[in-house]
Amino acid sequence: MAVAFLQHPFMSQAALEHFDSAALVDAMRHFELALADSEERHGVLPAGTGETLRQHLAGHVFDLEDLENGTALGGNVAIPFVRQAKAALPEDLRSHFHFAATSQDVLDSALMLLSQRRLPTLLTLVQRNLSALAALMDRHRDTAMIGRTLMQQALPITFGIRAAQWALQLDEARARLEKIVTTGLPLQFGGPVGIHNGLEDGLAIMETLAASLGLRAPLLPWHTDRQPIHALITALDALAVAADKIALDVALLAQSEIGELSEPAGDGVGGSSSMAHKRNPVRCALIRTATRHVHGHTATVINAASQPLERGLGEWHSEWAPLIESQQLLEGALLQLAVLLEGLEVHDEAMAARLDALGVAARHDRDSSHRQIDRVLAHLAR
Repeated sequence: MAVAFLQHPFMSQAALEHFDSAALVDAMRHFELALADSEERHGVLPAGTGETLRQHLAGHVFDLEDLENGTALGGNVAIPFVRQAKAALPEDLRSHFHFAATSQDVLDSALMLLSQRRLPTLLTLVQRNLSALAALMDRHRDTAMIGRTLMQQALPITFGIRAAQWALQLDEARARLEKIVTTGLPLQFGGPVGIHNGLEDGLAIMETLAASLGLRAPLLPWHTDRQPIHALITALDALAVAADKIALDVALLAQSEIGELSEPAGDGVGGSSSMAHKRNPVRCALIRTATRHVHGHTATVINAASQPLERGLGEWHSEWAPLIESQQLLEGALLQLAVLLEGLEVHDEAMAARLDALGVAARHDRDSSHRQIDRVLAHLAR
């Protein structure tokens, strides 16, 4: 239960439910039934096989504890899943279930299905954050503040420019994920060694199966070609970097000695266990904790991307949790970031006072700032 206190608060609760054990089982079942339909359509399985399998398995309740125990014995959850499914079928149907497939086909495809359904939520959250940033850019286009380089006071800028820089980084990261969503995540189907053993036209079945599941049909099975996973995890990490950057800047400018920004106020938000006077930037902490986990997960997946021969030995297995948890963490971070930006308190009087103290209040280039802000606003509006 410790994970509920130490990990889950940094994740989106909706994403936790989306990727739970029952959802993964449903996604694996969806793959298997669609596979049978596709093989039947191409004459590999007898007519009516898909519907008969569906009648037996659509409402079948899998034993999750047994699946967990079986994963420790077989190395992945697809093995005990297939065993349980076949045990629920009449003997004459068992050979038709999971025909010409392998465990990696089942699990990779299930993870792609779950991710593809959830990624649009991330894009919606990014757009919510961009809208909040656009409002800050426009509202504070003339709010002068000191710029800082190497953590030291430098020359004047505007807070609108700072928000524009935040927005542009976030939008550049959004474009990477949007490209993946638009293209679609790929189906995995290749059989034991990736060449559709036992099928006369496995590539055609692969394409039919992909269309049935709403996934992209790959050129070839990608059992040890992990470029699709590499592209996805790095796109997620790019968004984490952008969110991390904003939270870091807000936290720095919210320090007591600076006081140029504050997180949104709220009952019980940012309190200290021992110092009643403190108002901790807790949303920044939540965002930065989540994004650091994403960075770590990204490193794990990248280090596992080069996989041996026709099937990975530990590399493939090490992708599963990081891929799911990165989405749960990033969604949690973007939710917190949206609340932070929509209610961000900008203390322009503190910004002006610091400029006055430095004697540089009139030196920022207003026209240049306006041009840059308007350029980013126009870009976001496209």
